[in-house]
Amino acid sequence: MIRLESIQRRYASDEVETTALADINLEVAEGEFLAVMGPSGCGKSTLLNILGTVDRPSSGRYLFGDHGDLAVMNEAALAQMRGQTLGFVFQSFNLIDELTIQENVALGLAYRKGSQGDKKQRIEQAMDRVGISHRARHYPHQLSGGQQQRAAIARAIVGDPSLILADEPTGNLDTENGQQVMDILTSLNGEGATIIMVTHSPSHADMAKRRIDMLDGRVVSSVARAI
Repeated sequence: MIRLESIQRRYASDEVETTALADINLEVAEGEFLAVMGPSGCGKSTLLNILGTVDRPSSGRYLFGDHGDLAVMNEAALAQMRGQTLGFVFQSFNLIDELTIQENVALGLAYRKGSQGDKKQRIEQAMDRVGISHRARHYPHQLSGGQQQRAAIARAIVGDPSLILADEPTGNLDTENGQQVMDILTSLNGEGATIIMVTHSPSHADMAKRRIDMLDGRVVSSVARAI
């Protein structure tokens, strides 16, 4: 599904050039659940930004399914592909305070075609899937952190994306709510979703099918979970 070939990401200023990613070669199979770990500043977020097409590599190729090399795709095509193919879950939830939970979830369909009836059904199914249907007309500030993250997951999956990217999805949650979020992600993966998750939690990384460790912008290990 995904193949990164010799991906590098460099940031240059007037005085210094910093290498955030150095020669990343990585394959992710369809239906895989991959956890990415490593110390702060090792390149995890940069890698996720490139996978999510919100940043471009300085060199290398990013091959995604039948879409070809995303590293050279123009911005308009990337935006269209991103809206139809990718789902994002963030540590800070990134819900819009002025919108209800139902309206926040609907944002995941911004680039999707379909009738209003079809979209309404998708929204209801996504909210029901993560157990927040009863909060549809509430606003984010009226929800707990765990409920907000479940709303963010509903927004990510409402368009049935082929890839879900999760950046520290349990980082702002207590143990119980964090486990609930991981149970949802594990269940989605069991239903066929491909998930790439950045995490600092070894126990949550152990719930993925494979874990890679990064250091100084490189992948230094890759371990598949024994099943």
